[in-house]
Amino acid sequence: MASKSTPTSSAPAAKKAPARKAPAKKAAAPKKAAAAANGSDAKAKFSKAIEEARAGAQALTKEAQAKAGAYKEQLAVRSNDWVGEAKDMAGQAKERASELAKDGKARTSDALSSLGKIVADNAGTIDEKLGTRYGDYARTAARSMQETAAKIEAKDLGELGDDAKEFVRKSPGLAIGLAAVAGFLVSRLFKGGSSDD
Repeated sequence: MASKSTPTSSAPAAKKAPARKAPAKKAAAPKKAAAAANGSDAKAKFSKAIEEARAGAQALTKEAQAKAGAYKEQLAVRSNDWVGEAKDMAGQAKERASELAKDGKARTSDALSSLGKIVADNAGTIDEKLGTRYGDYARTAARSMQETAAKIEAKDLGELGDDAKEFVRKSPGLAIGLAAVAGFLVSRLFKGGSSDD
């Protein structure tokens, strides 16, 4: 059998080349330190940016609250002014309406009194043309119109309003008829006034 021979090296073993691991570690360490420094710088910058954003938001909030408070005060002052102006206008309108109502009351009283006088003056003519019976109707109507004119003149506006409500409540059909006749007469007056122009 052949003998196994183990190779033995007759030459001395070659020396291994010194490993350069240490310098590589040294180079990696500054890179990690630089990356860590860059990371901490980025975190610091990010934190600083967040803090600045918070501070800006707080400043904007305070400014908005201040402006809102100022606007609220201005609105309160203006609304008080508007309420005062509205009350003044309502008072003026009420005074004007009262003046117009008094004027209307006086004109109505005068018109009824004048109409009663005209009817009374013409009662004699009615007696001659239609008979004494119709003349008596005319005299009664004239007396009634003059009494109504005196009542209107003597009462204030509140009493007249109450009387009108009571009249409408008692005879709604007659009230509607009188309103229609009054509306017709008023429209004729306005039509006649506009055609004269």
